[in-house]
Amino acid sequence: MERRIHFTKMHGAGNDYIYVDTSLYNVPDPEETARRWSHPHTGIGSDGLVLIGASPVPEADFTMRIFNADGSEALMCGNASRCIGKYLYEKGLTRKKDIRLLTLSGVKHLHLDVKNKEVVSVTVDMDVPSFSLPSDVPVRDDSKALSDGYLVLRADDKEWRGTFVSMGNPHFVVFVDDISKVDVAHYGSLLEHNAAFPERCNIEFAQLMGDNRIRTRVWERGSGITMACGTGACATAVAAAKTGRAGRESDIIMDGGTLHIRWNDADDRVYLSGPAEFVFEGSADLP
Repeated sequence: MERRIHFTKMHGAGNDYIYVDTSLYNVPDPEETARRWSHPHTGIGSDGLVLIGASPVPEADFTMRIFNADGSEALMCGNASRCIGKYLYEKGLTRKKDIRLLTLSGVKHLHLDVKNKEVVSVTVDMDVPSFSLPSDVPVRDDSKALSDGYLVLRADDKEWRGTFVSMGNPHFVVFVDDISKVDVAHYGSLLEHNAAFPERCNIEFAQLMGDNRIRTRVWERGSGITMACGTGACATAVAAAKTGRAGRESDIIMDGGTLHIRWNDADDRVYLSGPAEFVFEGSADLP
């Protein structure tokens, strides 16, 4: 087996992953590879590893597997999906501008905005959000405290009142008055591992900026603080609309850039739009 693997580093609004084409290279231990390669000092440095492959089913064109920096496998990532769209088109693996991508959360549809043979933006159909705690994402009934539709959780010395949203993966969105005063690393980590979430949870802290603009910082399950999170941006926009804080379209301002979210009235589906960028190409040994 070949030990030296070619990879591509990409980012969507600063949410950076290492991408490998599995039609060319086999990665037999993606969990350990993600841990080793994601380390910023002894590895390549990233939020995780993404494997791109041919779809095993006719309903999709390609498949994606995504592993967080701690080696855990994620269900879905909106930013990584956008990067995959750009990767597939600009590397000549497809000429389609509408791509069906198989993920652990089902088939996602990508629409590419192409100008002069360059993908300048990708829109991902993120499906219909869910607010049901026990059905699609396991949550222990004995540890949840619901108040007026909100989930109230204690972390250390504080209670956090937020909205649970599933975008194919779990999110807990908390709106605050001043996001600069929130210790995202401390409280994000505690809330991720709260007893309410036996499979852990992604945590968003959000502040309204006016004109449907929302400043958001994210603690991603398995990766910690990241520059952006596509599903987290969607969850934030949906939570804001559901609680009457914003309309059905929002610009979510994250550490790495701004993502546009539209929660469509007609079909209740959420659409995520934003750029994707190549960072560099390289090669590394498998662990």
